[in-house]
Amino acid sequence: MPFTKAATVAELPAGQAKCVTISGRKIAIFNVNGNYYAIDDTCPHRGGPLSEGAVAGTEVVCPWHGARFDLATGQFLGPPARSNVAALKVQVVGDEVRVDV
Repeated sequence: MPFTKAATVAELPAGQAKCVTISGRKIAIFNVNGNYYAIDDTCPHRGGPLSEGAVAGTEVVCPWHGARFDLATGQFLGPPARSNVAALKVQVVGDEVRVDV
């Protein structure tokens, strides 16, 4: 599937995150100082919404139990999660933030 519009630049100011659903899949999109990242929104530990987690640099902390993930790679960085989440490619075209789902 080609890149799909997930949000507009105006909907994702720096330091913000947004959960979108594309083809039935929940995806968390983050704007970190003008760099956009997209990962699966659901924490593999207990299903916490990663789009609602605190972001420090390029890491997000699950708001439910504190598992940490790398926004660029989806790799888990700290327990209680023991598996990665999918990281998706993002591109900005005009004012559209598009995700490769």
